[in-house]
Amino acid sequence: MRYLTEPEFRHDTSPKIGVLLVNLGTPDAPTPAAVKRYLAQFLSDPRVVEIPRLPWWLVLHGIILNTRPKKSAAKYAAIWTTEGSPLRVWTEKQAKLLKGWSGEKLPEPVLVEMAMRYGAPSIESAVVKLKAAGCDRLLIVPLYPQYAASTTASVIDELGRVMSSIRNQPAMRTVKSFHDNPGYIGALAASVREHWRINGRGSHLLMSFHGAPRYTLERGDPYFCHCQKTARQLAEALQLSPETYSVSFQSRFGRAKWFDPSTESTLLELGQRQTNKLDVICPGFVADCLETLEEIALEGKRIFLAAGGTQFRYIPALNDRPDWIDALGQLIQMETSGWLTDGPDHINHNQTENQTLTYALKMGAKK
Repeated sequence: MRYLTEPEFRHDTSPKIGVLLVNLGTPDAPTPAAVKRYLAQFLSDPRVVEIPRLPWWLVLHGIILNTRPKKSAAKYAAIWTTEGSPLRVWTEKQAKLLKGWSGEKLPEPVLVEMAMRYGAPSIESAVVKLKAAGCDRLLIVPLYPQYAASTTASVIDELGRVMSSIRNQPAMRTVKSFHDNPGYIGALAASVREHWRINGRGSHLLMSFHGAPRYTLERGDPYFCHCQKTARQLAEALQLSPETYSVSFQSRFGRAKWFDPSTESTLLELGQRQTNKLDVICPGFVADCLETLEEIALEGKRIFLAAGGTQFRYIPALNDRPDWIDALGQLIQMETSGWLTDGPDHINHNQTENQTLTYALKMGAKK
């Protein structure tokens, strides 16, 4: 068994709470080589592609990794920023803002780090960093509002692999989903209202979620139901009538039957109906990325306009909106209930650390 190096134990420090935000991942650069490394890791995950390993390995390494990286790199290049990959940039900002929020709103220090399931920074590196900072309790927050085995469960799988290499494991909690969290729904609704206030109200709202194979629902995955509930609650918050909004699923891959309707077919239909002002939001993505900025804001717009639509307006992901950071902070506060101290019994950490050190030295420990 290979164990990760444990940080030096000290008697004069109090244990801390660590929060780890985890998103999907991104290549290090918009180049074929970087995209190939990323895709090799992503598409090798059995949670992502649920077919027998040997046939899939032959297809992945014999065909996909030799043809897809160049095409995908061009798409990444179209949305890359001077700061880097949008997904990583936004996730880093969310972690930074959450640190500030927790410092103001929580009764004791909470350390916040971010990681990517695929690519860098890895979950392992983030866990090591939090342990080195003295965290003996970890809350893992997969930034996927709707639970899916291919996303949230994969994060937990990787976390389990990392924990198997840790001798002194921290206590752990995980957020399974927040698809119907009032703060999350409220932030989505506020972003749509803000868009309407600035650009005028659209004639139709399309809610596009990432797609998944139909068999995942048949095998017990709640993802499809979570998406539908998010859409319904967002429509209710915006007081939309059924004919003024649609729900669709994007990013189809492979030959399996995926959830219907597809975003592409929905955009074609809305364009052919000569929809005047089409607003599109992607509620399943809390940070803008390739799937929102290239697949929807660029390619989706092209499809809609070519089919006869008039105006296509993409509504950005929640990104660094203050109401979203507040919702995320409140979610974390709720999930760490019992770990945080507050009120008249609030711990004086300096006093507790001094008492612990004094007693340890008395018993013969080294400082």
